[in-house]
Amino acid sequence: MKLNERSVAHYATCDSPADHAGFLRKRVERHHHHAHHTTSYQRRWFVLKGNLLFYFEERESREPMGLVVLEGCTVELCEAAEEFAFAIRFDDAGAKAYVLVANGQAAMEAWVKALSRASFDYMRLVVRELEKQLEEACKSLAACRKSPRRSSSGRKRHLSNPALLPVQEKPAVLENGYCTWGSSGVPGGTSCPDRDGGYSKPPPLPPRRRSAAGSAAGSPMPSLSLALQESPVSPETACFSKLHNWYGQEIAVLRREWLERQQRGNL
Repeated sequence: MKLNERSVAHYATCDSPADHAGFLRKRVERHHHHAHHTTSYQRRWFVLKGNLLFYFEERESREPMGLVVLEGCTVELCEAAEEFAFAIRFDDAGAKAYVLVANGQAAMEAWVKALSRASFDYMRLVVRELEKQLEEACKSLAACRKSPRRSSSGRKRHLSNPALLPVQEKPAVLENGYCTWGSSGVPGGTSCPDRDGGYSKPPPLPPRRRSAAGSAAGSPMPSLSLALQESPVSPETACFSKLHNWYGQEIAVLRREWLERQQRGNL
C-alpha cells in the first residue's frame, strides 16, 4: 500500500483529536530466513489516530519518525525482560514485530485496548453486531405491536364484573368547580363544603339594577316587575344555566329600554 508522505505527515500533526497518545519504549524484531534480529529500546512519543500509529522522537516534534498501519495484526502481551511489555505482530512471515513497553500497568492496559480496537476489521465486527441487535429489536417491537395488550383486556374484564367495581359515594353537584346551592348532598341546601372541609354561606345577592324612570317614580317598571317575581336563588335553581337565564332577563329588558330611548332621541 502506497501512502503520500506529505499527507500522512500533515494528518499526524494536524489538530484532529487523537484516540490515544503517550510515551512508550519501542524495539523492532525482524524474522528473516530463520534469523532473528532485534534492536535496542528507544523512547518515543506515540500518537494513535484511527488505524494509524505514529511515533515521534519527542512530543514537540513536527514530523513523525515512523508509522504503523494497524491492519492484519494482533496486539498481545509478550514475555520480555522488561515489565509492562506488549507486542504488535503481523500475519506475514517476514513482517516486523513491534515490542512496546509502557510505564505502568494502567498505561499498558489502556494502550492494548486502544490498539486492539483501531483496525477496520474490528470496526466491521462491531457494525455487524450492532446491525444484528437492531434487527432483533425491530422484530421484538413488531411482535409487541401485534400481540393484544394485557392491561386493556384486564380492564375490560374488571369493568364487566360489577362485583369488582369499587363502591363510591355520590359526589356533590358542581358547577364551574363549586357546588350549587340547594343541590343534593349539601347539608340543609343552604351551605356548601369549602376546600378546607368547612361550610360556607351562599354568596349575597347582587343589587338589582333599576332604570332612571323607575327609580325616580319609586317603583320598578312594569316590564321589570314580571322578571322579579321569583328569587334567583331558590330550591328550583339547581344549576348555573338557570341563574344565567334569570339574570339575563333583566339585561334583556334594560337593553330593550335603552334601544327604545335611542330611537326616540334620534327622532
